[in-house]
Amino acid sequence: MAIDQNIHVTGIPRYIPEPIRKDCSDKLSEAVKDLLFRSGMKKINLTVGTDSPEERPPDDCGEGSSRQPRSSGSKSNEEMTVEERAVQYQARKPLYGFDFLVIADEVLETLLSAVDLILVREQVFNEWNLKSIEPFPRAALNFHGQPGTGKTLAAHAVASYLKKPMLSASYAQIESKYVGDGSKNVEAVFHAAERDNAILFIDESDSLLSRRLVNVTQGAEQAINSMRSQLLICLENYQGIVIFSTNLVENYDRGFETRMRHIHFPLPDRKARVQLWKNHLPKELPCAVDVNPEELAELDCICGRDIKNAVIDAALRSARKGSRLITKADLVDAVVRLRDSRIKRDED
Repeated sequence: MAIDQNIHVTGIPRYIPEPIRKDCSDKLSEAVKDLLFRSGMKKINLTVGTDSPEERPPDDCGEGSSRQPRSSGSKSNEEMTVEERAVQYQARKPLYGFDFLVIADEVLETLLSAVDLILVREQVFNEWNLKSIEPFPRAALNFHGQPGTGKTLAAHAVASYLKKPMLSASYAQIESKYVGDGSKNVEAVFHAAERDNAILFIDESDSLLSRRLVNVTQGAEQAINSMRSQLLICLENYQGIVIFSTNLVENYDRGFETRMRHIHFPLPDRKARVQLWKNHLPKELPCAVDVNPEELAELDCICGRDIKNAVIDAALRSARKGSRLITKADLVDAVVRLRDSRIKRDED
């Protein structure tokens, strides 16, 4: 007789990356389909969840309540090895190449020069034996500049150029609410990058690379200093390529500042703005005849992200009004609105 059945699967830790959790869920779904076919059941409700402290009953469950004891095979954060922590960080194929990167010629030349130095590192340090004076040759780049100027895209382009995957992590992903875990996560993310032979990209790095605190009195301050000290150790021993990205470079610790090559990403010049407008106006977009990237490029003090957002904003407003064409005025108004909102936010 056909019956319905509920199946609840828990125990996938939250530190397992989402793609891996999804892959596990997909495989479980396929197994359930096979079970339906073999058993004659009409329907199975499959629930896949995590086994996290938030989902377990509290310690004071009360009389008559019960809870499952921790499995002898499970580990707390403190017990996890660096390899186990590194599972949460996975490299991915870069999304962009240099063909999509639009930056000023001077910045592009500096960036390509830095990449070329990385390419000859094997010859210089191994064949020419400079490893005798620098056992751990490192290649650390620091991209700094205003938001939206192409720093993240440039990191993808470098990884694509070097034919390597890219492992991205932000300060928020490395920091932990548990004291002492942050420094362990720093070690883990470097381990993961070396494991995957990937370009390590650390975004929002100003929080991680700022000057170490003095006269610390709180555990949180000690944890921050511990993270920064661990980062220095990892940079010394790491033989791969790491790229940092920040909007605020002024507060960098001197110990970090001297260990990397700095590349400034300014707002795009007029030539770059022309190309950015061309890149962000797809041929399918119904533009009026007066939409000209050369003329739109006269709008200065904007970055590539601003141009992208302006195009999207103009298109959405035109669609809402039922207009079948996007005009130059629509795009200019979108840029003005964007700049005005930014200025207002800065004043606040």
